[in-house]
Amino acid sequence: MYFKKFIFFAILTLQSIILGCTGTATDVDNSVTTGQNDSIQYWLAEKNSNSQEEYINNLSKAYDLAIQEKNDSLKSRHFSKLSYYYSIVGDSLQFRRSNKIALNLSRKLNDSTSLAYNHWDLAFFLEDNAVEDSAYYHFSQAEKIFRALNDTYSAARILYNMATIQANVKDYTGSEITTIQAIELLKPLDKPYNLFLCYNNLGSVTNALNEYDRALEYYEKALFYLEKSKMDSSGRLQSIAHNNIGMVYHQKGNYNRAIESFQKVIDSDSIYFKNISLYAQGLSNYAQSKSIAGDTAGVLNMFNEALKIKDSLDDTRSTAIIHFQIAEYYLGKKDTTTALQYAQNAKNIAEQTSNNRRLLESLELIARLDPINSSRYTQEYIKLNDSLLAEERSARNKFTRIRFETDEFIEQNELLTKQRQLWIGIAATLFVLAGFILIILDQRRKNQKLRFEQAQQKTNQEIFNLLLAQNKKVEEGKQLEKKRISEELHDGILGQMLGIRLILSGLNNKTDSDSVLKRSDLLKKLQQIEEEIRTISHELSRASQEKIHNFIVSIEELVQTIQESSQMKCHFEYDKIIDYDQLKGDIKINIYRIVQESLQNCIKHAKATEVDVRFESEKDCVKITITDNGVGFDQKKGKRGIGLKNINSRLEKLNGTYDIQSKIGHGTKVIVTIPYILEEQVGPQSA
Repeated sequence: MYFKKFIFFAILTLQSIILGCTGTATDVDNSVTTGQNDSIQYWLAEKNSNSQEEYINNLSKAYDLAIQEKNDSLKSRHFSKLSYYYSIVGDSLQFRRSNKIALNLSRKLNDSTSLAYNHWDLAFFLEDNAVEDSAYYHFSQAEKIFRALNDTYSAARILYNMATIQANVKDYTGSEITTIQAIELLKPLDKPYNLFLCYNNLGSVTNALNEYDRALEYYEKALFYLEKSKMDSSGRLQSIAHNNIGMVYHQKGNYNRAIESFQKVIDSDSIYFKNISLYAQGLSNYAQSKSIAGDTAGVLNMFNEALKIKDSLDDTRSTAIIHFQIAEYYLGKKDTTTALQYAQNAKNIAEQTSNNRRLLESLELIARLDPINSSRYTQEYIKLNDSLLAEERSARNKFTRIRFETDEFIEQNELLTKQRQLWIGIAATLFVLAGFILIILDQRRKNQKLRFEQAQQKTNQEIFNLLLAQNKKVEEGKQLEKKRISEELHDGILGQMLGIRLILSGLNNKTDSDSVLKRSDLLKKLQQIEEEIRTISHELSRASQEKIHNFIVSIEELVQTIQESSQMKCHFEYDKIIDYDQLKGDIKINIYRIVQESLQNCIKHAKATEVDVRFESEKDCVKITITDNGVGFDQKKGKRGIGLKNINSRLEKLNGTYDIQSKIGHGTKVIVTIPYILEEQVGPQSA
């Protein structure tokens, strides 16, 4: 192909840049390794060499240093570069050695990108050395990796290289399919230059399949993308495309259009100076088309000029076709002797340069020009043609097998991708389901907490109502007691005193002994009434001083109830300094519940036989201490139950604290401290 060398060096240069920029970064603490790395870069730099021989020696020094590199990542990068530079200087042996090391290190490091580029380097090298089946294999390996990496641009470029190899072994249909696959990948990427290469290759293969109209259509598309790419400032690629179009018209038999296309090649701007080899090729083709069209004026001079240029360029392989064209020219002139001479020259050159295609054409022409030896040349032609067909068939079979394996690999990747997507979907579904379940459980917990708080609030309200009812009953008792005392005073003492006063009024004027005795009896009765009044007064005074504590009575009743129901001896003491009845209602309710919960814990968990409950004043707080002689527990291992959580919840509302002291076998002490807050007293309202 016309562009093979150009693309080869362009790709290798690009790879060198990529490998230099995207290699795996590794911290290397050894200063010797760092210095060694710098030395390798120095020896690899072409500017540090004064001659080709010196540069090859410098590459050998870089190779020796790279072999000693301990860091596999750096070593892989060094040998990837070395293989590139050895391919540039044409050292095949060192290229294969360096490339092999680079491939092995890439596999070892699982560096897919470097592995793909190393396969690509090796494929170019093998293609350049006409080992086309192996080249195709390594191209396909690189393409598989690039597809797996979703690097569609590199995969498309590889497909183009594979298509050119298929075209070289005359697998034109396979080449066309592969090129179309490359185009499908390139079009969404907007890569006009690569599309130019692909359409140019499609033009060549469809021309070989004698589908001339399709070939012309593909070449026109190639020119369109070439112009769009703006990468042909010299006009060289456009001239190559016009030369290819001319060949299609020539083979189609439209020699006038062929001459027009070849004319564009030889008349393009400064082509003689920019690309004299292409000029010679276009000139010989132009001369051939003119000759066949019947215009032989100046044709021989054109052939000779083209042949002279190719000889000056030492392009022996290309001279074979010019000798063949000259032979056809003389055949058209009926000069079979001269035609046979040039045909023999074409045959000899084709044999020397292993140009089998030109050799077949030469044998076929010689068989026509030399009737005497026609049978021998025909046999040679048949033998060579069969051999080439067998080789081409074998190569196509290899390519088919490689493509089958590649397609199988792609299918496996797609299957794995689908399976991965399925598992991701399942995992996502499970994750969402788990989140949904957690939300439900959290909502249920919140609802349960809300119900508990509502129940607690309801219970507190009931206790408060009970306390209010109890206070009401106490007040009623006070009123009844006052009424009873009033009745006693009114009906008893006052009645007696009134009777005594009336009798004494009647006896005041009498002095007899009987009256004196009666007055004495009445005085005794007054003395008895005095004693009765004093007794009632003392009882009322004592009750006023002691003040019946209703809250304390509730606690005592609770303690008494617990003691009677559990057979646990309970002792209750309280500090009389505090007016417990004046505590805020919620404080009294929560103290009651805390004591109740603690005593229940003594029964259920502590298995206590004795418990002491003590209320005392401590600064501005009420301190409640509950001590039992139960089994105790290990505070480090013990878990907080619902009861303790409830106590903690109540104390948080009251800004209170609690402390638990317990040891196994030594009972438990619960100390609760609550701020002392009195009910707000209602003052007199102003009128």
